[in-house]
Formats: sequence, structure tokens, C-alpha cells
Amino acid sequence: MINKPFVKCRTLALAVVSAAALAGCDRLITPDFNTEVAELRGGAYTLDKTHASLLWKINHLGFSSYIGRFNDFDATLDFDPENVENSSLEVIINTESIDVNNPEFAEDLRGEDWFNVAAFPQAIYRTTRFVEAVDEDTFVFEGDLTLLGNTAPVTMTVDFNGGGRNFLTRRYTLGFEASAEFQRSDFGLDNMVTFGVGDDIELEVHVEFQEAQDE
Repeated sequence: MINKPFVKCRTLALAVVSAAALAGCDRLITPDFNTEVAELRGGAYTLDKTHASLLWKINHLGFSSYIGRFNDFDATLDFDPENVENSSLEVIINTESIDVNNPEFAEDLRGEDWFNVAAFPQAIYRTTRFVEAVDEDTFVFEGDLTLLGNTAPVTMTVDFNGGGRNFLTRRYTLGFEASAEFQRSDFGLDNMVTFGVGDDIELEVHVEFQEAQDE
């Protein structure tokens, strides 16, 4: 006869051991991974496009947040961990790559009433100054966003996840998340603002940067 309490305890013990093993996997795979910004490696970095997401959110008639993304963008990072205020970021977005999980509407968004990608194929964001350190791994930068030929300041909050050597690529990698908010009408993207489609845009960025290599 099987002792049910024993079986339950054995199952629980195995689950705890498995969880502990999984929790330590990242340290085995990337033993030099560090979450302290000051301990990360400085220098020039390029975007790992296979691990990069750029999402935007907008209020849709008060019913929901409508979410889209840009599938094609590139970025460079000049990172100074000891003096984060000296770091700089540039992002170049191919606006034709807009994706809203609705090909027909995405084509409308590429048209003259919205992003007018034929005339303005790129949006560009460049940091211009350091604003503040929120905590040990969260920093606020101000930058200039150029969209539809118009340039205006946009503030971005950056949260560093950490860095270390990626065991797959063998390249030193940094990871961070960033967020920003702005009004699309500031850039002339004001179609349907008076008809209940939100003016406020929320950006959400999830990226990995690889240490630049000499060519």
C-alpha cells in the first residue's frame, strides 16, 4: 500500500529542487551576468534585432488600449556605466514596418492620413540630455523624436535588466526596458483625435544590445 503523505512530500521535495535548479540555470549559462549598472561593461553597442520589440498603445474610443508595433528598427547605444549621464541612444524606425495584426488597416496607417511612409519612411529618436536617476538601475533621459518631419522633445525612462556574456553569441550583451509617452498631435499625426481616438501615445521597448565589434 502506497503511503500518500510520503508521496506528497516526495513530490513537493522534487518540485522545490527543480525550481532551485532552474533558478540557478541562468548563473550557470551566464556566470558573469550582473544586474548592478556600475559593474556593467561600457562602450559602443549595437541592437540585437532578434531580441528587440517596440510597442505602442493608444486609447480606442474609450473602450480599450489599441496596441501596435514596429517590426523593423535599429539602434546604437554608447554606454558609460560609471557616469550614466554620459550615455547616449539613437533609434531609427522603419515606419513602413508598422504591424497591428490587421494587414488591411496596417496599409491604411501607412497612407497619407496617418504615417505617410512614402514621404516620411523613418522616425528617429536621439537622447539629448540626462534628467535623473530614479534608483540604482532606472534612469530618465530627454531626447528628440522626429516623426512626419516634425521634431519635439520626448522623455524616456530606461530600466536596465543587467549584462553579461551571451553563451549563444559569445558576445557581451546588455538588456533593458524603456517607456515613453507623448501626444501624437505634436508631430502632425492628428487624424481622428477629435473623434475619440486618443492623442496620447505610450511607447514600450524591450531590447538587448550586443557589444560592438570592430569590422
